[in-house]
Amino acid sequence: MAPPVALILGSGPRVGAAVASAFAADGYKVAVVARKGSNSKTDEGYLSIMADLSNPDSVPGVFEAVMAEFGVAPGVVIYNAASLTPPPDKDSVLSIPADRLAYDLNVNTISPFCAAQEAIKGWTALSAGPKVFIYTGNALNGMVLPVPMMLNLGVGKAASAYWVGLVDGAYSAKGYRFIYADEREPGGKMKGMALDGVAHANFYTQLAKSTEGIPWQATFVKDNGYVSFK
Repeated sequence: MAPPVALILGSGPRVGAAVASAFAADGYKVAVVARKGSNSKTDEGYLSIMADLSNPDSVPGVFEAVMAEFGVAPGVVIYNAASLTPPPDKDSVLSIPADRLAYDLNVNTISPFCAAQEAIKGWTALSAGPKVFIYTGNALNGMVLPVPMMLNLGVGKAASAYWVGLVDGAYSAKGYRFIYADEREPGGKMKGMALDGVAHANFYTQLAKSTEGIPWQATFVKDNGYVSFK
């Protein structure tokens, strides 16, 4: 049996790097996607794929590259890319150009939606192993943070949380899970820029082993895993 494959779209130096390392340690073949990808193997043995996730049309080619390299679809798909545009006029949140809203929405919502479509196609051919799509979210889907620079990011997180929740409800009976993962402080406060890469890695590898008892909106705390803050 071929080793399982984890695909990480958005392989930054904190969350993306930690998640890739954790899945590799668990025996996964790992593919990482970034605008500066090399379309070759990294020193760690990952498949590095170059793609611009502001262009949703690039997403199918990512999955094709994974299949060509490993001969099997990714059972775990993690969307970790994010984009925001601060308002050029700090006193006017609506000074953000419409084309930048569209750009950020592509990265934060449209491309992950396309990745979910491709994941489903691949999962139909997988007879064993996890079939989990994890979107790296935050608390902006459930709150309006009065910070103008967060507008485009919040719009994208809120929109993605909606489709992730709906799709999880539609497919969970088939064993396909879609998770909006949101790291929090122990008291439930938003982590903001203090995201912990290792905490994400630990939680995401746990989700790959089992999503039993985990809702689509999965708030989690470092060293504690899923914690409900409802």
